[in-house]
Amino acid sequence: MFEVMITATNIHKYYGDLHVLKGVDLHIAKGEVVSIVGASGAGKTTLLQILGTLDRASTKDKGELIINNVSLNSLNDKALAKFRNEHIGFIFQFHQLLPEFTALENVCLPAFIKGTAKADAEKRAMELLAFLGLKDRYHHKPGELSGGEQQRVAVARALVNNPELIFADEPSGNLDSESADNLHKLFFKLRDEFGQTFVIVTHNEELADMADRKLVMVDGKIV
Repeated sequence: MFEVMITATNIHKYYGDLHVLKGVDLHIAKGEVVSIVGASGAGKTTLLQILGTLDRASTKDKGELIINNVSLNSLNDKALAKFRNEHIGFIFQFHQLLPEFTALENVCLPAFIKGTAKADAEKRAMELLAFLGLKDRYHHKPGELSGGEQQRVAVARALVNNPELIFADEPSGNLDSESADNLHKLFFKLRDEFGQTFVIVTHNEELADMADRKLVMVDGKIV
């Protein structure tokens, strides 16, 4: 019997008069790699942001979001931010690294926010960077790294707090084909190694087809 990581029921989102998400229902199992595909404007990124607690669903439709057995509707903003920091990792199309910090410092940031001791955070960050083939890049700043290396630093940052759940929004959209292929394989290696659940929004058909399940969004709904 599989364990459920995410249960989303009747998720709606409005921006003014624009009805972007129109009653999305989905279940995602622990350890599953799920891709979400669809045309631009279908609502993929909006859904990802709501599932990742970066945004909230519209409340008038009484939708519900449960992650790892925690009902998120009942959490206030501070509790939600704490939950996000401890249980969720994010990988974006643009790596969002801070240019003035080294790779090591960038990776440590979520751990520092969590309150992890500096020595423990740096030890974990070094382990992850080494695992990702960046052992010689600890003290390099983003401007001194290739695109693929920057994205791997962003992956390490997403993993530093050992989150059960990783959300990725067009994670290989800015990479050359070889770097993209390496990143895609890495997601499955991480899942096999650490048992994490991945939800990936992508236009990359190859990555979408590698997933355990591919969800297609059309006009604010999963079809």
